[in-house]
Amino acid sequence: MKVTKKNVFYFAFIFFWLFLDQLTKYLIARSLSLYEVVQIIPGFFNLTRVHNRGAIFGFLSTTSNPLALIFLNVGALLAFAIITYYFLKTPKEMILTRISFALIISGAMGNIADRLIRGYVIDFIDFYVGSFHWPFFNIADSCITIGAIILIISVFRSQKKCTQSSSE
Repeated sequence: MKVTKKNVFYFAFIFFWLFLDQLTKYLIARSLSLYEVVQIIPGFFNLTRVHNRGAIFGFLSTTSNPLALIFLNVGALLAFAIITYYFLKTPKEMILTRISFALIISGAMGNIADRLIRGYVIDFIDFYVGSFHWPFFNIADSCITIGAIILIISVFRSQKKCTQSSSE
């Protein structure tokens, strides 16, 4: 992949979201104690510092099995490598697909950095209604989720275009 103005945009995009993720986690770690809650919108949104040793949205966060944690970290690194490979191989005309990969890469980098540096990921976004709480998450998780949604939309749009052109 050549370093072009277009590629510089994607790398800046990745590092912007990575920086924002790490900055927000730093500010939360500096400002809130573990499990401390700051109510932002009563009955709907809090900032709550939690440490997630598992995957996105707390999946496997309660396991103490070292093999599960090794598998999780190896899996995260493998997924990161695969997504990065496809990002680098995606044609420049596929802007939506490249943006989706860039979001996923930035989110993966943010959470992998946390695991390597801290041994856990700092989650702090807490949406809830009544006693139902969505699992805690962070900016990196949001990037991964939004990137995956955009990627799915992109794939369906390109499949629809291929189906339409082959039927004409």
